[in-house]
Amino acid sequence: MTSEPNLKLKLNLKRTFLIGFAFFGILLLWQVYDSWCPTFLTDIFARRMYGISSAELKTAAEDRILNVQWIVGIIMACDNLAALILLPIFGNLSDKTRTPIGKRMPFILTGTMVSAIAFPFIPLLFHYNNIVGMIAIMIVVLIFMMMYRNPAVALMPDITPKPLRAKANGIINIMGYLGGAFATVLGIFLKLSDYINAPDEARKLWIIEIPFIAASVLMVISALVLFFTVRENELAVKLKDEMELGEKLAAIEDPVDDNAPLSAANRRMLFAILGAEFLWFMADNAIGTYIGNYVIYYLKSASSSTMIMTIVGGLGSVIGFATAGFIADKIGRKWTVTSGLCITVAGLLLMCFVRPMALNEATGYNAFPPLLYLIWAIKGFGMALVHNCSFPMVVELCPNSRIGKFTGYYYAASMSAQTATPVLLGLVFKVTLAWRALPVYAAVLFALSFAVFFIFVKNIKAKKLGNAVGLEAIDGD
Repeated sequence: MTSEPNLKLKLNLKRTFLIGFAFFGILLLWQVYDSWCPTFLTDIFARRMYGISSAELKTAAEDRILNVQWIVGIIMACDNLAALILLPIFGNLSDKTRTPIGKRMPFILTGTMVSAIAFPFIPLLFHYNNIVGMIAIMIVVLIFMMMYRNPAVALMPDITPKPLRAKANGIINIMGYLGGAFATVLGIFLKLSDYINAPDEARKLWIIEIPFIAASVLMVISALVLFFTVRENELAVKLKDEMELGEKLAAIEDPVDDNAPLSAANRRMLFAILGAEFLWFMADNAIGTYIGNYVIYYLKSASSSTMIMTIVGGLGSVIGFATAGFIADKIGRKWTVTSGLCITVAGLLLMCFVRPMALNEATGYNAFPPLLYLIWAIKGFGMALVHNCSFPMVVELCPNSRIGKFTGYYYAASMSAQTATPVLLGLVFKVTLAWRALPVYAAVLFALSFAVFFIFVKNIKAKKLGNAVGLEAIDGD
């Protein structure tokens, strides 16, 4: 065994990027799913409830659109409810799995293949007005993505020592946002608003199907790249000494032990992080679920503007993910997360002043408010700081043998939030009949999450003994 004083922790850049292909597939699918499915549901329920055509929805009274959002919220929440149950189960199962290809890879490959096959049937069934079939396929996709998601995310901390996980998390999140950006570019050229606002007989096949097919193909490719380049079992043996040293340098109050329960201090830290996470995911998912409808039905702008806005937000996120690990090294993970939450709240307070603009006669849509681009860049940067550090803080509190289980805790908090928030905000819309409730709702929840994190989470920096610093901390091999 290598002696501890001579062992330095270095982040393997190439290997981390390859692990990032798992996150590439995850965010690619979620971006397509969140950008299109709520509008599919709004369209089909509004037409059925009020007996109007698709083309008439564009000029329908705003209260009709808002009145169906609670139904849309329930459907989206049911998917998240399944995730809330399944994510911890698959995380725990993958911890205990032993196969020749590793403990995470069987779940990643199975989940990817089934999801990829089912995913394009969502828009196809919507095209033929089969709401029951569409919702059933949405459930199938979500179940198998849960099989894939937890093990895929757990793969990074499996083979990355604890002090290096914030930097590694930044890299894999950048890879994920590249996947989301690809889905967004498709949405610019294949405008959902053009399809939604067209008469029923003019709705052309393959306008809405292509992004889903492209997402499925790229998901399969990313999973295969991961499978052929990341050998779980070999890496577990090769990195054993580094992982053990990482345990000793962890940013926690009390050491963790496989054979002992969490200490009281570590348990308090875990509950505080998960509680704050629940609140910020309630806020963030509310924005993600309803922003497409906000743009189409409130601002009455082209959906391609939403996609451009998402790219701008993605650029802000990439900058945040690229710098968050280094910021955390300087000021600690707690202050990095709280700074990100403050920045995000500031952006959403600006969003409260956004109003519909004048009609552009050339396009047939209202002009898109330029302020929203700035808001999305601010929000993207702020939430990147939050997400980059929060997940490593959770898996810091567990031994390496239980990473999947604690990843399940992290996603249980996020998915329970995403189960509650579409329904709650849908009811807020029903009561207020005001799209302007969206940024207010999100800003309040982000502010509450800041308060929980600020008050109850301690700022503990990783120990530096034997730890590589600066450019030495990155291994390009």
